[in-house]
Amino acid sequence: MSGRPSGRPFALGKRGLGRSCVRAYDPLARLGRPRGRRRGFDVNCLKVLLMSVLICAACRLFRRDGVVSPLALFLLLLAAAAVPARAADVPGSRDYPGISRYAGSEIIRYEVKAFDDYVLVTEPMKGRARQGLELKGQVFRITYRNPPNRTSLEVLENYRTALQAAGASEIFTCAHRACGGRDFNIAQVDPQNYTRMGDNYDDQRYLAARLQAPGKDVYVALFITRSQSGAAADKDRIFTQLHVIEVKSMDANMVVVDASRMADSIGKTGSVALYGILFDFNSAVIKPESKATLDEIASLLRKAPDLKLVVVGHTDNVGGMDSNMKLSQARAEAVRRALVEQYAIAAARLQAWGAGFMAPVASNRTDEGRAKNRRVELVEQ
Repeated sequence: MSGRPSGRPFALGKRGLGRSCVRAYDPLARLGRPRGRRRGFDVNCLKVLLMSVLICAACRLFRRDGVVSPLALFLLLLAAAAVPARAADVPGSRDYPGISRYAGSEIIRYEVKAFDDYVLVTEPMKGRARQGLELKGQVFRITYRNPPNRTSLEVLENYRTALQAAGASEIFTCAHRACGGRDFNIAQVDPQNYTRMGDNYDDQRYLAARLQAPGKDVYVALFITRSQSGAAADKDRIFTQLHVIEVKSMDANMVVVDASRMADSIGKTGSVALYGILFDFNSAVIKPESKATLDEIASLLRKAPDLKLVVVGHTDNVGGMDSNMKLSQARAEAVRRALVEQYAIAAARLQAWGAGFMAPVASNRTDEGRAKNRRVELVEQ
């Protein structure tokens, strides 16, 4: 048996496996500095390269000695340890409750901050300015490597179906360059994901949504892109970046205004704003916790039999103009109907009107401001 291998199973030069581990990346682009292509290495690809070198060396020893020597066995064990565990999630990670991953995906990055600020983008970007909802709360950042041979649309629709089943309402969605091109991509991609997801804006999709849970509002930012600049193992793979922001519901902190205070406010200003009538997100169904405020409105009307009111519904600016006008009208009508049907208030004494987000009392840029704008107002006729 010849001591020289008959072929070259691994080429480590400029045209071989070593070159495939090198990729171009642009670490300064996120900071707005002039672009300069630099060379970098993919860690998992280097592990494969190391594994290949160790196996090759072990094979040479075996061919030379004709037996499995301790050194050859040791090199084979090192090679096995170098294999990247792509099928396993990163330690300590998990899916966000109620939002399951796309089947066959793995978590490659996981981070949770107990309290942080976050800007949820709600419109296409023009330049580097990020417009959206300013949120504060617990922030979950989960990144998935999706199975091969999938499309970004396929993954997005899977998540959209899951979110709709969980009762989420879509705030904004966009695709590809219509999102804002490279600026949008840079704004969305976490720095740790840039080598896989950054600068891939020809095939990117985004969805922002909101759902409610007991005592909190949950916002979701879903960003999906095809890796076109990553290492060989990630080339043309779909990656999903899921951000979930839990914000304490401000509505739960609002106090109930009693009938005497309602009468006093109407007497002085002609109206009174009420925060004790609660609805689920994008819903006109009155929640049971609203009963105390409804009781006080009925008491006010019974004590002042000549009083006639317009019930005005107000919303925040999440969603479009038309949807908020319809929602505010439906909520006002729900309150009027409850007073007529449950409290026997004469229908002629009440009118319902929806103002949408046309009469804010605070900025809609913060969650605190949006909570103040979501209200029911009683206006004297």
